[in-house]
Amino acid sequence: MRTRPYHRTSGLLTALLCCIAPFSSVVADPEATTSAGEQTVTVIKTPPEILTRQKLPNFVGISAETVGAKGLSMNLVVIPPGAAAEPHFHKDFESAVYVLEGRVETRYGPGLEESVITETGDFLLTPPDVPHHPITPPATEA
Repeated sequence: MRTRPYHRTSGLLTALLCCIAPFSSVVADPEATTSAGEQTVTVIKTPPEILTRQKLPNFVGISAETVGAKGLSMNLVVIPPGAAAEPHFHKDFESAVYVLEGRVETRYGPGLEESVITETGDFLLTPPDVPHHPITPPATEA
């Protein structure tokens, strides 16, 4: 049985808006820069769970494959207590994370020698090409 990716959240996050442009570039008049043929929105209903190269449950929402996105990917990744992603980096693009629930240690940089802790409600930005390794503490430490 497939579980909903957000089953443990308690209304903490109604919607998460992810933009790749600076806030100052937001246009107040939606007709100003968009032709009628380009005004299409797409809804991705709860996507199926897949196992990625990171060996973690992943729910791919917005991507080139799902909606033809050109520079934006928005997924939900579940890192169970005591689990970790594989050390990796994102070639030529930033990685932004919002922690819905729990606590994550992210080791990063050359040799993964630096470390930062994020908790429920925190955002994390990792620059392009920076190696990083997210890890969650065992349930007994959370």
